Amino acid sequence: MTETSPKTRDDLFRFLDGLGIAHATKDHAPVFTVAESVSLRDEIPGGHTKNLFVKDKKDNFFLLTVEENATVDLKTVHTLIGAASKVSFGKPEKLMEYLGVVPGSVTAFGAINDTASNVTFVLDADLMAYDIVNCHPLSNDATTSIASADLIRFMEATGHAPLVLKVTS
Repeated sequence: MTETSPKTRDDLFRFLDGLGIAHATKDHAPVFTVAESVSLRDEIPGGHTKNLFVKDKKDNFFLLTVEENATVDLKTVHTLIGAASKVSFGKPEKLMEYLGVVPGSVTAFGAINDTASNVTFVLDADLMAYDIVNCHPLSNDATTSIASADLIRFMEATGHAPLVLKVTS
């Protein structure tokens, strides 16, 4: 593996294990949308996530991780997250470069690949009220459950100080 190769699911699990963070993963068919993942709800308790990879006009990138059914007002969220301007969606190339994932697999666990701290991670306060948060383990063919407090510990261990803010309406 070269320095620039994104971390894999196994790398992620080794990292979590090294931090002493409990996690459980359920494999499933790939899901690309929240609607496709609804069938998993009965099998996987906790808060399920929706992730928005956005940028402002100064190329500051943000990952907004919110509860799957939450609504984010993209016209005003910049005022909450400290963006320099209104935000738009980031390009897939930047998603791969910074978080090591492709569209459909976007996840807060992508912080493990953001070694240069190019992305500000924003965790919605409503999502973080759940005891357990569910995220893709760097691919959309599985769901990993982790305690919400441990998600913050994970982020901090990757060198990120996630913002826990109410960004949903």
